[in-house]
Amino acid sequence: MKLCIAPIILASALFAQPPAAPDTLDAAKLKTALDRANRTLQDWPNLNRYRADNEKIAPPAPGEERVVFMGDSITDGWGRRYGNFFPGKPYINRGISGQTTPQMLIRFRPDVIALKPKAVVILAGTNDIAGNTGPSTLEMIEDSLASMTELAQLHGIKVVLSSVMPTCDYIQNQSDRRPNSKIIELNKWIKDYAAQHNAIYLDYFTAMLDDQGALKKELTYDGLHPNDAGYELIMPLAQKAVDQALR
Repeated sequence: MKLCIAPIILASALFAQPPAAPDTLDAAKLKTALDRANRTLQDWPNLNRYRADNEKIAPPAPGEERVVFMGDSITDGWGRRYGNFFPGKPYINRGISGQTTPQMLIRFRPDVIALKPKAVVILAGTNDIAGNTGPSTLEMIEDSLASMTELAQLHGIKVVLSSVMPTCDYIQNQSDRRPNSKIIELNKWIKDYAAQHNAIYLDYFTAMLDDQGALKKELTYDGLHPNDAGYELIMPLAQKAVDQALR
């Protein structure tokens, strides 16, 4: 009888234990997410990100060929996390991680026009496709890109419109939110629009593609963002496009 009762007593004792305390790591993650959401609500286009830096930038010197790079995390991380960002060139990085084209459009005046560049290189659209700020059609992305182009040209700024880069699933799944088929469709519009509106089309997509139609594994650390090798590949492509724009 004692042998039969022992397991029952043990089981009762286990079930009587108080519930585990909340995972502190999960709580920290939740707080971080809530803080980020609160900041986004207060400053959706993140105008504050570069406000102080912009105030410190002097007007271009005579003959200076200043260029602003407007974009998302791929631009934001260029020279800050991976790669070199045009050493010795008067180029300004105005990328913000996670952003979509309507956010960039709102901050286009303080982060591009007010800096009085000769040219702007715009790389945007992948986060719109992924739905970072809600569902977005290709037409909505195209409208924002067109508006940024018109604003720049109205102020005498040459425009370089970059293709959206391909994605791959070799390291982690990226194509479910950013399918290359949709990227190809958007890139076709960007190329056609650039040709029709006196802008330069910068084709990153083709140079970064492997024989399976995906982003080359050796050019990325996560299937979406370039690594050192990726930035090394695209920097001369960007420079060539800038040179063409400034002729």
